[in-house]
Amino acid sequence: MRAAWRVSLGSALALSSAAACAAPTLADCDGPYATTLRAAPVTDARAYWLNRQLLKWPGADSAGIFKLYYSTNALLRAASGSRVTGADGVVTLTRFDGELPAATAQRFKFTGDGPVLTVAANHTAHLPTMLTQQVMLVLEAENGTVRDATTLQIAGALDDVYAGAAKATDLGVTVGARDAGFKLWAPTAQNVAVCTYASGAGKASAITPMTRDHATGIWSARAGASGQYYQYLIDVVAPSAGLVRNLVTDPYSISLTTDSRRSYIASLNDARLKPAGWDAAPAPNKVAAQTDMTVYELHVRDFSVNDNTVSAANRGKYLAFTEAGSNGMKHLAALSKAGMTDIHLLPVYDIGSVPELGCVDPEIAVAAADSEVQQAAIEQVKFKDCYNWGYDPFHYNAPEGSYSSNPADGAKRIVEFRQMVQALHKTGLRVGMDVVYNHTYIAGQNEKSVLDRVVPGYYHRLNASGAIERSTCCDNTATENLMMGKLMVDSAALWAKHYKIDSFRFDLMGHQPRAVMEQLQAAADKAAGKHVNLIGEGWNFGEVADGARFVQASQLSLNGSGIGTFSDRGRDAVRGGGAGDSGVQLITQQGYINGLVYDANEQAPQRPAADLLHAADMVKVGLAGTIRSYPLTIADGRTIALQDMVYGGNQPAGYASEPGETVNYVENHDNQTLYDINAFKLPQATSARERAQVQMLGAAINAFSQGVAYFHAGFDILRSKSLDRNSFESGDWFNRLDWSYQDNYYGTGLPPAADNGKDYALLKPLLNNAGIKPAPADIAYARDVFRDLLAIRASSTLFRLRTAQDIKQRLRFFNTGPQQVPTVIAAHLDGKGYKGARYKSITYLINVDKTAQQITIAEEQNRNYALHPVQAGMAAGDKRLIREAKYDKSTGTFTLPARSAVVFVEN
Repeated sequence: MRAAWRVSLGSALALSSAAACAAPTLADCDGPYATTLRAAPVTDARAYWLNRQLLKWPGADSAGIFKLYYSTNALLRAASGSRVTGADGVVTLTRFDGELPAATAQRFKFTGDGPVLTVAANHTAHLPTMLTQQVMLVLEAENGTVRDATTLQIAGALDDVYAGAAKATDLGVTVGARDAGFKLWAPTAQNVAVCTYASGAGKASAITPMTRDHATGIWSARAGASGQYYQYLIDVVAPSAGLVRNLVTDPYSISLTTDSRRSYIASLNDARLKPAGWDAAPAPNKVAAQTDMTVYELHVRDFSVNDNTVSAANRGKYLAFTEAGSNGMKHLAALSKAGMTDIHLLPVYDIGSVPELGCVDPEIAVAAADSEVQQAAIEQVKFKDCYNWGYDPFHYNAPEGSYSSNPADGAKRIVEFRQMVQALHKTGLRVGMDVVYNHTYIAGQNEKSVLDRVVPGYYHRLNASGAIERSTCCDNTATENLMMGKLMVDSAALWAKHYKIDSFRFDLMGHQPRAVMEQLQAAADKAAGKHVNLIGEGWNFGEVADGARFVQASQLSLNGSGIGTFSDRGRDAVRGGGAGDSGVQLITQQGYINGLVYDANEQAPQRPAADLLHAADMVKVGLAGTIRSYPLTIADGRTIALQDMVYGGNQPAGYASEPGETVNYVENHDNQTLYDINAFKLPQATSARERAQVQMLGAAINAFSQGVAYFHAGFDILRSKSLDRNSFESGDWFNRLDWSYQDNYYGTGLPPAADNGKDYALLKPLLNNAGIKPAPADIAYARDVFRDLLAIRASSTLFRLRTAQDIKQRLRFFNTGPQQVPTVIAAHLDGKGYKGARYKSITYLINVDKTAQQITIAEEQNRNYALHPVQAGMAAGDKRLIREAKYDKSTGTFTLPARSAVVFVEN
């Protein structure tokens, strides 16, 4: 049956050839994901449509005649030396010699020099029509032949003409009593229809034409009903193909069927999508200030796939978190009791890389510790297996289906995600979410492209020739564009409101504008009815580096925002080297806790004592919250603000205005685990128990650092990935966790060759060293010491000071300057009159040396110090402290066991 087709036409917006292509039929709803209606050659896009009136062509010769040609059916051809053919119309442009509007000049400051052109006022009314067509900017000779031609980057024009779309609050699907409402922002589309399906797999039951709102570019229709599925049919000009008909899911999908083939019709307020007690269940009230956050970063599949105390059907799924009696949930409950506040889940929105049904588990043969067999088995199925970290966004607003018990059922993943959140909240843990708004899984006309098939060329950040930037590894999004920024803001608000997400961790947040992140903060807070904590990666690189396109949400430009960024200052000093190290650098670049100068490994060159002193200073930077204004006496005896210390050759060591803007960590999902880094850097004869002690030195530095404390799941049980530097698709084998505490999986084969193969010669002897692998007793030691450190951090707000001024007033480092014992950190926290301090004062000391140390601090004489109750108790994880850690009141002398972190308190 041929469906009726309707296009609303405005007097100034009538599409000149709206009926040029046959209207879609019901059969198209079950057709291919993309159909080329009129092919066109791929062209670059070197020009920018700045706003509705102005265009800029960087690098173009300013002499000549500039014309804007357009064609509804993508028939334009512009060969050099010939005349343009296939045009439906043309507009002659004039040069603009005035000043660009300030906002426009700022937005496009990154573009090169070139002529700015203007569309005559009498033509701007026709701009919405032209934006739905193939458009080409041509530089012509006097005789009308083409000298140069390019297409345009259109985001500036779309944001100007359709600014009103940003105020829409109901994009996506809205369920009514009898049918559902659909709204899609598709301002460049020529026609749009919505296909509805009774099920996720059956044929389409209806096709309904959508009506365009000319003011916003939003198309709308009413059709279908709750529990059904839908897709859009969009006729649009795509720069990479010509005029196409795309069958595509909704960018605002709240759920989908298997492998995201169809969007799901539902209201997240529907009681049927809520677990029992969902609306009334409160979130834990553990975080009064951002510095109270102590975070455990966890992957849903890692959590339970290897836990045989979880029912087989729930392993690797959302529902594993509902099994309170499992080893994994008992572990999380113990962490919560000790003081952990947040579980941060690696991406749980809909991802594109894992088959949601029928994924393959590779068969791993038993093989030697340094064998290539294990990784080879994973390599054979890596595109079909069940594992990926999930940094490959497909649909930002929908839960991932592979973690659901039934990915074919759009309701299941919603309900089960909420059950997971509810279970974690019941355990006393807030739930954070790792979000990746900086790129999409794929773009262009690819089947798993969504945004770019709805509004081609808009949602992604483009380079000078119009190709998509890929500095983040994938197709970078452009959140500086109005509707991509809106999508990010709307998405975070949705998760905060409808899934009770308490905090967000933003992947490569430095690729977002600070202004949009601040909009997101306000929107998420409003949606949740409380403050939602935001932290993220503030790395400064790529096409946006150093504010090239906008003020970034990066380390140096977020200060004062209250949004936290991960600090590499303390991380690099603690671990040694940098995140990108490879080859022999992995071994020779020792860090503060693993032997720099004082315990050189077999391959380390002789390092000057100054290197150790500098590392000690950088550790103190982290302990002081990386606060710009904090004064520190450094190794040369000078007392300077942290912002005047140099990190990495050209950056300030201190960059945060307030401690809540710093996220301290020594390990996360990226790069090698700390246990594996220490396998490289510690002398090979270092015993497994000593290695566990070194791991807990890293934990102590992190726990005692002002700001947010962030830990990778398994850090506390000596997690190893068998030296894998990048386990994002290394399968369950290299990402396993053992909540029975019997194995940390060190020496379970060479890690995948793609990222590690060049270093196999270095890795093999390490994996073969059985002395590096911990015994269950070593794992238990680390587990218990870690919980003690959490409890100590939770015991006093002095470890979680609220403001930079608090830190400057209350934190003092001893044992500083050129005469210090460089392997000992000594810090005093003044608790007098401070809310939640619990103690009059606290002194903590960290001895990273392999031998015991004594340190005398005159200012600490005649104090009434006692070992912290957690470390003095019978259940303390490090039994050495009660025997060996001493304080001599008469001299102010502290005695510290080897490789220990000791806390003394004064009541």
